[in-house]
Amino acid sequence: MGLIFKLIAGIVIGSFIGLYAPHWVTQLLLTFKVMFGQLLFFTIPLLILFFITSGIASLPQNSGKLLGRTLGIAYLSTILAGIVAFFAATLVVPFLAGENTDVAGITGVVLEPFIQLDIPPVFGVMTALTLAFIFGLGIAATGSSTLKKASDQGRDIIEVLLVKVIIPLLPFYIAGVFAEMAAAGTVFETLKTFGVILLLSISLHWVYIVSMFIIAGIKAGASPIKLIKNMLPAYFTALGTMSSAATIPVTLQCVKNNDVNEDVANFTVPLCATTHLAGSTITIVSCTIAVMVLHGSLAMPSFITILPFIMMLGIVMLAAPGVPGGAVMAAVGLLGSMLGFGETAIALMIALYMAQDSFGTACNVTGDGAIALLVNEAIPEAKEAN
Repeated sequence: MGLIFKLIAGIVIGSFIGLYAPHWVTQLLLTFKVMFGQLLFFTIPLLILFFITSGIASLPQNSGKLLGRTLGIAYLSTILAGIVAFFAATLVVPFLAGENTDVAGITGVVLEPFIQLDIPPVFGVMTALTLAFIFGLGIAATGSSTLKKASDQGRDIIEVLLVKVIIPLLPFYIAGVFAEMAAAGTVFETLKTFGVILLLSISLHWVYIVSMFIIAGIKAGASPIKLIKNMLPAYFTALGTMSSAATIPVTLQCVKNNDVNEDVANFTVPLCATTHLAGSTITIVSCTIAVMVLHGSLAMPSFITILPFIMMLGIVMLAAPGVPGGAVMAAVGLLGSMLGFGETAIALMIALYMAQDSFGTACNVTGDGAIALLVNEAIPEAKEAN
């Protein structure tokens, strides 16, 4: 939760600097923003390569039926959550944000950083994704321990970079973004839309949770209210940890309290912690629409345009590590390659997403409980064991 407060502080301080500080102070922040942005965009393809490769290679190999059902339900849940978020955001955000919200329109001062730094990525996002699937499936098929170890070690190195460098420096990066917008005179419309999209995202999280447990309750013949009540400890734990992986012990206990077979719970909960991110998808899709409303240079996507993005997002979420902000970091590459987001638009996405990351994670882990129930009801042996 401390990261959220730091991000809010970065937004407030950056806005004040852009509005009232001498231009050279704002330019210092812009210089940091540019340099940090280069490091961030250099890291994203590596994150996708190592995390997805490691994730696919680590999937259980001897539980075909259970694995297939769990992954199928988790992926369908993520896609449907993204679709609902798209339609809700396209209806609500433009109406509440108003018409004159183009942050690309300059009404103030345009400032330049003192230093321009160019660090091109080793390869593009789609190349990284293709390599990840080739090597991940190849490792799973051949059982190559050397490549598996290399992908795991690469994942660990990128995770250290995220935890020790990128995540701690994000508040300064966000401060630079808002200082630039404040100097240009567009910060207040941006903050107005921030409030709208945060309320919308959290509301959609709960609509999703209730819907999932109504379906699970019907299948299991149990009260959805009771099922949700049993999952609340996991929800509130995730609010604090901001990590599905760190919440696994609590989620497991909550799922078992809902009378899910122990073997099914032990299999589905850890798997869904890295493959089911419906809450994160809701937020990313909602924030994407919000940023497009703010950024007049980005055309509002049609459903046909956004659907491939949502479907790819469900796959790229495999690269979301167990650290705060992992989902949006994994999605950054798709935002640029599929939707044409530039650096400022991506920075806005990161700020919007990180401000509610704990709620998205809480939605993820609570939804895992519903998926465990659905898988439990779909496996006859599990039902008989209960």
